[in-house]
This record gives sequence, structure tokens and C-alpha cells, in this order.
Amino acid sequence: QVQLVESGGGLVQAGGSLRLSCAASGSIFSSNAMGWHRQAPGKTRELVAGISSGGRINYADSVKGRFTISRDNAKSTVYLQMNSLKPEDTAVYYCAAATILRRVVDTTLVDYWGQGTQVTVSS
Repeated sequence: QVQLVESGGGLVQAGGSLRLSCAASGSIFSSNAMGWHRQAPGKTRELVAGISSGGRINYADSVKGRFTISRDNAKSTVYLQMNSLKPEDTAVYYCAAATILRRVVDTTLVDYWGQGTQVTVSS
């Protein structure tokens, strides 16, 4: 079992920045692929970014160049640095874990989810 706890969400103006954190417990963090997905009101959950145990990264096209995913295996934590935020980035952001990158970037194949953290970007 893996437990994921997100933090760092909040309200920010367009153009601002936020950093999300996800602390993992209950498994060997360093061997898991980790990711972030988001769900806006009335929309389906979608990939934001994923990172493999070896550091290979995938980003959604909508966030490339603005968001950065990283991981600290010593702290069992994955981060999402979000810069140049836009109102359309407003959503609940969910941390995700899976055995491999191909699974963690697919919303239907994620093994574990966090409870989510709200990010609101005002215009």
C-alpha cells in the first residue's frame, strides 16, 4: 500500500507561481513512478506530468515550459513547480503513484491517488 498526501495548493493571481508537494509513505518510494494529474470542474481528470524512478519525465503539452516535476527520494516526496499560472490551470491537483511511468501518466492505470489539493488561479 502507498499513502500520498499533497500540500501547497492555494489561490494565486495569473502569472504567479505555486509549488505542490506530495509526501509518500508505505512503500519503497524510489522504485515507484510518480505523477500529477488535475481535474477542473465539469471536466475529466487529466495528466499534468509524470516522472519515472530513474528520472525520465513526461509533461502534458499544456504545461510544457511552465511546470516542472521533480522528486527527492531521500524525502519520499515529489514536487510540482508551477510558474506562469493561467486561469485555465484552476483545478484540483492529484498526486499519483504507479509501478512504471507508462502507468502513472495514464489516468486509468494509476495504482494510488492522493486526496487532492485545490489550485485556483484568478485573472
